[in-house]
Amino acid sequence: MFLFYPLFLFSLSVHETAHAWMSNRFGDSTAKDLGRVTLNPLPHMDVIGTAFLPIFGILTGFPIIGWGKPVPVNGNRLKNPRKDHLWIAAVGPLSNIVVASVCAALSWALLALIPQVFSTFPESGTTSFSVLIGIKSILEMGVIINLLFAAFNMLPFFPLDGSAVLRGLLPERMVHGFDQFSRYGMVILLVLFIAGLLRYVLIPVFVVAKWMLP
Repeated sequence: MFLFYPLFLFSLSVHETAHAWMSNRFGDSTAKDLGRVTLNPLPHMDVIGTAFLPIFGILTGFPIIGWGKPVPVNGNRLKNPRKDHLWIAAVGPLSNIVVASVCAALSWALLALIPQVFSTFPESGTTSFSVLIGIKSILEMGVIINLLFAAFNMLPFFPLDGSAVLRGLLPERMVHGFDQFSRYGMVILLVLFIAGLLRYVLIPVFVVAKWMLP
């Protein structure tokens, strides 16, 4: 599990950078001006979501993915705030799906070039072969972590990305009611977490990961 945290930080950085980049593309440079268009994880780190919870999850074996510092968006700078917010939110999970797909493609390439690495009982006779097995593990975990990021963030509860995506898709007459519902998003997430229901996000993630990987 020592590979989890570096991969988590990279996946988090890709996710938050995508938000900041898309916001800048739509005319709001707030996040860019704050140095958030970067793969350096430090500007994206949240004390609880990036440090405490993921490390707690590693130590306890409990599946916790965590989160980064929210990317600031100034709606007054956006030409079409509701539509633009939708895409700014959606690009985060989409970026993780892209990373997962790249990791899966590299894993298939590794299988084609050196199939012995995927043997049920690989013989690690050399250091280079052990390195290849390590690369295989990194690619597999990269797929799982990024799919988990995408799935978790697309839950339709504020402040997750899925909430902003759903808000942008709703008819105008339903937006006010949804905003009232969103006030309880953190409470709903906390209840789901305490009840252990968030673990069910893992089921489709592992099904898709198994389908994507050799």
